[in-house]
Order: sequence, then C-alpha cells, then structure tokens
Amino acid sequence: MGSLLSLAALTAQAELKHTCPDNSPYLERPAAKAMIAELVKQGLDEQRIRTVLGSAECQPKILESIARPAEKTHTWATYQKIFLQESRVQKGVEFAKVHADTLTRAEQTYGVPREIILAIIGVETRYGQHMGTYRVVDALATLGFDYPPRGAFFSKQLKALFELEQQAHIDAETITGSYAGAMGFGQFIPTSYQAYAVDFDNDGITDLVNNPVDAIGSVANYFSEHKWTPGLPVAARAQLNGSGYAPLAKKGEKPSFTLAKARAAGVSPLSCNAAITSEYCFDLPDSTRVALLDLQGTEGAEFWLATDNFYTITRYNHSRLYAMAVLQLSRQLATALESSQ
Repeated sequence: MGSLLSLAALTAQAELKHTCPDNSPYLERPAAKAMIAELVKQGLDEQRIRTVLGSAECQPKILESIARPAEKTHTWATYQKIFLQESRVQKGVEFAKVHADTLTRAEQTYGVPREIILAIIGVETRYGQHMGTYRVVDALATLGFDYPPRGAFFSKQLKALFELEQQAHIDAETITGSYAGAMGFGQFIPTSYQAYAVDFDNDGITDLVNNPVDAIGSVANYFSEHKWTPGLPVAARAQLNGSGYAPLAKKGEKPSFTLAKARAAGVSPLSCNAAITSEYCFDLPDSTRVALLDLQGTEGAEFWLATDNFYTITRYNHSRLYAMAVLQLSRQLATALESSQ
C-alpha cells in the first residue's frame, strides 16, 4: 500500500503542475516577450500581437483534455462506436455529391482516393459541423505557456498562428478550433496550415475554415507530401498460425518487416481470392513492407497487416485507432457512394 500511496501522491503532484496559474497575464511572461520580439523582427505588427495575446486566457479544460486524449483512453471497440456511424456516412455522401468535381480534381492531382479525403474530414469535423469551440489563441497560449511537457511545440504553433494572419487572412483573435489549436474542416494545426494548405480554388486565399474546396485539396496534399502511394491497399485482416506473431505485434504501426517475414512467423493477410471473403484483403508481393496490429474490437481481438499507406494516415494523427477509423469509414463511404450513383 505504501508504494500505491506514494504513486498517487506523485500523480497528484504531476497534475497540480498543469493547472492555470492565478494572475499571470501572458504578456508579462518572459517567453511571451521573447516571442513578440521575434515576430516583430519578422515584420509583424507589435500592437496587434499584444492585443491578441493580451486577450488570451488560460483554459483549465484544455489542460484536462490534453492529459487524457481519446487515443489513450479508448480501445478500438469504443473508438469505432464513435466514428463508424451511419449518420456520419450519410453526411459524407451528401458532402461528396456537393463537391464531386473538387474531389475528382484532388484525386487526379495528388493520387489520394476521394473516400480517404472524405473520411479524414468526416472523422475530424463531421464535414465542417464541429470545428471546435475554443479560441485558438487561448488553446495555444494555454498549452504553450502553461503545459511544460509540450510547451515548445505549442509555442511554435502560437507563433505560426500570428504569422497566418498575414499568410492566410486568419483573425487570430477570434478564430476557434480544437483544444489543441487545430482549425478548419480538416483540423490543421498552424504549422501544418503553413506547410500543407493549398489554395485549391485559386482565389488568392488559402482558407481551410470557410472554404471546403481548399480543405479538400489541402488534405489530399498533406497525404501526398507524407508519401501516400496510389493503388497500395491500406490494410488487410491477418490470419495467425501459432504464437510466432507476438514479437512482430510489438514493433508498432510503422512497417518494418516484409510479408515474407510475416508469413514465416505464421502471419498471413486475408487473400482477396480466399474462400472467406472480406473487403479488408490484399494480395501483395512478399517484399511488401508491413506492420502487424493487435486491436481489441467489439468482437474481441483483431489482427491486421498494415502497409505504408496505413502509416501515412497516422502522420495525420499519430494513433493506430484513428487510422483504423479513417480506413473503415473510407470503405463505408466508398460503398455508399457507389450504391447512390
């Protein structure tokens, strides 16, 4: 019991470190002053920065949320109940019909299937219905200055937010997003907005918040830049023979061994030509790099062999649960779109 009590005490102490301080305006923080000086040196308006940052307030709920992100509190069984809903699929079909030409152009330009683009926007915001209610400046100031474990990362995002006022005509004082400062249909954090957003309708403004055309093109560009391979299946259900699979399942979601090695360990993908049919199948060369995923689904343990395209999805959100939700929602969307034609 002594060790348990001490662990509880340590946990409580750790939690206390990540609370909003009393009477500590951001403009008075040394880190904030340094950021302002850096932005002014880049040519940004000092008074504007001071006005926006001076309005920022630490949000306790943001600190609570980042301490227990969904990817760490859910299993695949609970995750799929959240994201694989018929209502989300139907909303995706409606969105796809409205933006059919844009999706076709995105597929042709970047080589990313429309159902993957749609699934990302569907998982992130239900096609623009839920883009987040926190002021982005509050979120990024809270995490940048009052969450030391990731302060450097979020301070960089806050700096980028101010830069985006000039680059993307974003109002840094009013724009809202997620608790982590992600914005728009596809929930881009500021540095991703800078690096991967595209003006897909060529109107001179790269707008991921109000313009679904730019959002569609930007999601596709993000995938292309993160090495999406056109035509490569994402994942297949795996069949196991023996217990040799265990070491492979511990290697993570980044493909690090070949299909040949998987088969040698008693792991094989479900073939698309098998007697037992599944839409999650593939027949790829033995030299194909894969990863073995062990998930707890609604019907128990599930094993999957995932390719580099699955890993690319995790570059959007570093979670195998997220990537699996995107994959399965994309398949549901593809089926629904086909049947609706």
